[in-house]
Formats: sequence, C-alpha cells, structure tokens
Amino acid sequence: MTKRIHIFLALTLALLVGAVSVQASEGGAGLMSANINLRDQASLQRGAKLFFNYCSGCHSLHYMRYSRMARDLGLTRKEVMQNLNFTGARFQGHAIAAMPEADAEKWFGKAPPDLSLMVAQKGPDYVYSYLNSFYLDPTRPVGWNNTVFPNASMPNPLWELQGLQVAKLSTPDSKGKTEVIGLDLARPGSMTPAQFHAASNDLTAFLTYVSEPVAVERQSLGIWVLLYLAAFTLLAYMLKREYWKDVH
Repeated sequence: MTKRIHIFLALTLALLVGAVSVQASEGGAGLMSANINLRDQASLQRGAKLFFNYCSGCHSLHYMRYSRMARDLGLTRKEVMQNLNFTGARFQGHAIAAMPEADAEKWFGKAPPDLSLMVAQKGPDYVYSYLNSFYLDPTRPVGWNNTVFPNASMPNPLWELQGLQVAKLSTPDSKGKTEVIGLDLARPGSMTPAQFHAASNDLTAFLTYVSEPVAVERQSLGIWVLLYLAAFTLLAYMLKREYWKDVH
C-alpha cells in the first residue's frame, strides 16, 4: 500500500509539472517574452490607460465591467469614469467600443474583435509580440503589416508612441521572393524603444487580467488546495496504518 501511495504522489506531481510546462509553452516559438506580473497593480493601471486611450475606439471588452475593473485595479469610481470611460456607459456597464459594430462592418467589412479573451486564446507572449511587430507596408490596404500576424487588416494603434518601423528583407530567392528577417526603427516615436516595450508590456498585462480577472485569487487559493491535499494524504495514510496494523 505504501508503494501505491508513493506512485500516486509521483503521478500527481508529474501532472502538475506537465501542466505548468504546457502553460509556459503556449506562447510559441519565436515570440517575445511578456513577463506579466498580475500583482503589479500600477502596471495594470497603466495598461488600462493605454487600452482605453488607444484601443477602445474599435475594440470592446464585453466581459469586463467598469465597476469590477475599478475594484480590482484600486481605482475610484471618479477616476474610472473620468479617465477610462469615454462612451458615457454606466459605471456598472460593460466596456463597449465607441464604434458601433454595424458601422464597423459597413466601413471595414468586419467588426474588430472583442479583446476580452484574446490573451486566454493566444497567450500573453503572442499579444506582446504582436504589439511590437508592426511595420510599414505600402502593399497593404491600411499601409501596415505585422510579422506575428502577417497581412493583418489593422494599422498600428500605438505608432505615435513606438514610431515607424520598416522591414529588413532577406536576399531574393530564385523566384524573386523575399522574407522579413527583422525590423528597423525608421522614425522614433514619443517613447524610446525601452519605454515602448514597457508600455506594451503594461497593455498586455491589462489584457491578461481582463481575460481572467480572478487569476490572482485562483493562484492564491490553489496553494491552499495543494496544502489541504497534502495534509489529507498524510492523514489518510496514518489512518490506513492504524486500521491495518493488526492485519497480517
């Protein structure tokens, strides 16, 4: 029986390690590391400011309420309504884009996606890399392209902060085709590259929080659950020994 318990504990540990490994690898190869810290409330506040100033004109957060955001980010109702709510929505309302979806479909052919679960779907590394990988491309309808999401039908919303990037192309192959092998900053923005990386990290952190507002609570609760399971396993083993001590 002792051997079986040891095997059970080993399998449980292996599953936990495997789950962590899978989660860590969700970003995919070749992506920049976001290094998100959901306990950094100041970072989340800066990310919220960036989102509502540069993204909320087109993109909604259908599953996020202003009131919930104020509570989790340590903001007052006045701060949220004056600095983050530009649509006149109620404090208890959801963060809906300023541009109506019907108009967006009419103008662009398709409404911009809701970003509530974008990080949950793609991972923080993907979103962070995407925000840093826009470059000028005159062959595209909007004049922009992206190395993470090629041929994206979206201009760089943060170009004033980042500046204008241009693609470094590989040597043409036998068919005359080239590939983007890097990006150069052709015209600086209002931020230095280091400042922009920090800003895009804050924005990614905010979208990570939006994807799962209870993540920090879940992680804290998970520690207690594991401690409970460990204590229960020990008590169960001791009870088993007590029951079976007279069995030969």
